[in-house]
Amino acid sequence: MDSAFGIMMYLVGLLTMGGIYAIMSLGLNVQWGWTGQFNAGIAGFFAVGAYASAILTSTGSGALMGGLGLPVPVGLVAAMVLAGLTGYLVGRLCLRLKSDYLAIATIGIAEILRLIVTNEGWLTNGTRGVSNIPRPFESLGLPWAQIAFASLIVALLLVLFLALQRLARSPWGRVLRAIRDNETAAEAVGKNVVAFRLEAFVVGSAIMGLGGALTAHYFKFIGPEATEPLMTTFLVWVMLIVGGSGNNKGAILGPLLVWTLWSAMEIVTAQLPPEWAVRAAYLRIFLVGLMLQVVLQRFAGGLIPERRRGT
Repeated sequence: MDSAFGIMMYLVGLLTMGGIYAIMSLGLNVQWGWTGQFNAGIAGFFAVGAYASAILTSTGSGALMGGLGLPVPVGLVAAMVLAGLTGYLVGRLCLRLKSDYLAIATIGIAEILRLIVTNEGWLTNGTRGVSNIPRPFESLGLPWAQIAFASLIVALLLVLFLALQRLARSPWGRVLRAIRDNETAAEAVGKNVVAFRLEAFVVGSAIMGLGGALTAHYFKFIGPEATEPLMTTFLVWVMLIVGGSGNNKGAILGPLLVWTLWSAMEIVTAQLPPEWAVRAAYLRIFLVGLMLQVVLQRFAGGLIPERRRGT
């Protein structure tokens, strides 16, 4: 009975984190999959969303600004707004750059945001992070609180998926793909390429901020270590590529598969001898990279590639 309960709780946690990563993958898909914008600074927008919601909804300890104890929905909306505003400011500065220069610029901006998170104690409590973050439904107790929160993640993911599906089929979504495929041709027929790219960048950044906020509420704590590029930028990129960029279904499938592998490897490496403990993290990264290579060799467009008109 206890083992069955443990397995159930593990699967609930797996679905929760997989769903949060799927939300961030959908945000990256708007930027890269639809518009061809190489955003290598996902960690920065994740951090903005996570800390915005944490500061507004936590009870606070007097050590940092905020601790207003506002409702969680207010925190989630604020996270999206502030992450989207950050995306707008970054986009105004960087979106005229080509893909490789844009990647370098977004990495630099993400690192600036991470340094702010680490060092501005009056705002983020520095390396100690923000605690006392409320999690929706936690008053229900085990296991219903975890199940209810996982259901919330699934519901948000479904709403986001349906909304992005409609956007993908709309004239706005078609213009984004036209810009991705041939920016010069799109500009030649009168489309404001910079404006459309900026809009896509803002939408994607806001969605990444939502993913950060949900992560903070799930763990009831957020600190600088949660914004490490490995766990946000690198993994989200791998997830989207494995699932299939340009396709919202692939952007959901990839995170679920990669996070399952990542989580399962943690169980496996925990059984290794102590002398292998230091190498376990590198083994997980190696296996994720190997999975990416296998998928790219056999499925160039990901497991669920984008369906193009006329093909």
